[in-house]
Amino acid sequence: MSHNGAGVGAGSGGSPIPPTTVMYSQLQPWSQAGAPPCMEPVMGPSIPPRVGAAYETPTKHPWRPAMAYELIQVKHMPEQPVTNQLTKQCFLPKGMKTDGMIFPNLVTGFDRNPQHAARAALYTRYTSNEWYNNNMTKYSESNMNRNLSERMRNDAVRLMRETDEKATSGQRDAGRRLGERITDLTFWRNELNAELEKLIAEMSDINELQRQCGKALLDLEIPLHIAQECLFHRESRQGTEKVHDIVEKALLVEINNLRNSRDRLGGLHEKISKQALDCRGAQHLLEDDVSHKESSLGIDSMCHQLNNHSRGITYYGGIEKFDPSVSTQESWAQASSEHVRRSQAERAKLSQLRSDAQSVVNSVATTVWDFWSNTNNAFDRRSQEMAEAKNRVQLHLQKVQQELFDMEKHLFLLQKAIQDKSGPLKVAQTRLEARSHREGVELCKDHAQDRLVQEVQDIQGAVETLHHKLMEAEATHQGLLKTRCTLEVDLRNKVNALFIDREKCMSLRRSFPVSNLIKY
Repeated sequence: MSHNGAGVGAGSGGSPIPPTTVMYSQLQPWSQAGAPPCMEPVMGPSIPPRVGAAYETPTKHPWRPAMAYELIQVKHMPEQPVTNQLTKQCFLPKGMKTDGMIFPNLVTGFDRNPQHAARAALYTRYTSNEWYNNNMTKYSESNMNRNLSERMRNDAVRLMRETDEKATSGQRDAGRRLGERITDLTFWRNELNAELEKLIAEMSDINELQRQCGKALLDLEIPLHIAQECLFHRESRQGTEKVHDIVEKALLVEINNLRNSRDRLGGLHEKISKQALDCRGAQHLLEDDVSHKESSLGIDSMCHQLNNHSRGITYYGGIEKFDPSVSTQESWAQASSEHVRRSQAERAKLSQLRSDAQSVVNSVATTVWDFWSNTNNAFDRRSQEMAEAKNRVQLHLQKVQQELFDMEKHLFLLQKAIQDKSGPLKVAQTRLEARSHREGVELCKDHAQDRLVQEVQDIQGAVETLHHKLMEAEATHQGLLKTRCTLEVDLRNKVNALFIDREKCMSLRRSFPVSNLIKY
């Protein structure tokens, strides 16, 4: 009956038969993205697809780089045609590229195939057994779902308890590990502080050592200048007094020793300066490490005190993926241990350098004092020798002066003797001249004549001998004058050399006591 009514209603044309609805592929009614141009929307206005939208990152996290803007593009699902072997090509819409599916319709299908419509209507009825079985199935499904739900709730409760216990245990273990880390940080901080205090104490010693070494270098400049000044003064000696004596040798040896000592102290000062730089580098590493450990200790102490009810805790998404670590537990402890070992090594080097510096300074002071004393002793011996030589020259000069005085008197006597011979010679020659005026046989060569002639000859011979002696005496006098001049020049040179050694050189060396230098 229902079939007929449906058929009559459909056949009478009381209401128009709705057109057959064709379902397309899995396209949403509000989307046209990727649809072929032949397909038309079933209903509703066309909505343009959203190609993209810009979203600005609201929060900048240290573990997530700032992306500024992100483009989000909507990608639609690929087209999947719905196929059915029972689909007839005659029912496909015009321009449809995919195969449509025809669903049975009891109302519109009666006109096309009444037998098929009746069979379809008969197949939609159920029996009582099917209804009872359907109810039992629903009850069983309900019981099964309730049991499943109960098991799920029990599992959820157990999971919640396990997760709570795991979270509590993890937080407690993390707190314990933080406490251990704080203990390690405190230990290494104390070790670094103790080593830093020792290093600073040693640094004060090395500063004092550097000052002493610099003072020793400055103290060597004055003796070196004095020794060079003594050599310069001794260059002003004259004549044979400019001799390469023991004083000059001692001065040259002293200058050489002072220069060598200055080079040794200069090398020691450079070593001390380099060691001071190394110690300051180790001190900087220790101070930097201590400051880092102080900062880490404050952070870890704050983290150790945090709990679930602390203020300021919040979410930091993705922070567990951000790993800024630059060292491990072993390398961290090894780095601090290396800093401590380096500081200890620098302190050991500094202690050895201080011992070496003291020995070098004491050795330099001893050698400087020894050579200074040797030079002073050489000056004393040389001064005594020159004083004795000067005294001998003065004695000889006095003797020469006395001899010159005697020679001058002798010359005067010789000249007077020659002058005294002029009277007898005149008398004798006058007698001879007077006797030459005799006449006749009176001009006789008698004994008187012979004696007068002999007398004149004797007087002339005596005068000639006296003149010869006078010439020899004058030559001797000139020799004595030359000797006196030579002795006077030699005496002046000796006095000058003695003045240089005693007054100029020894006064400089006495006015600067080396015994007060380089005593540490």
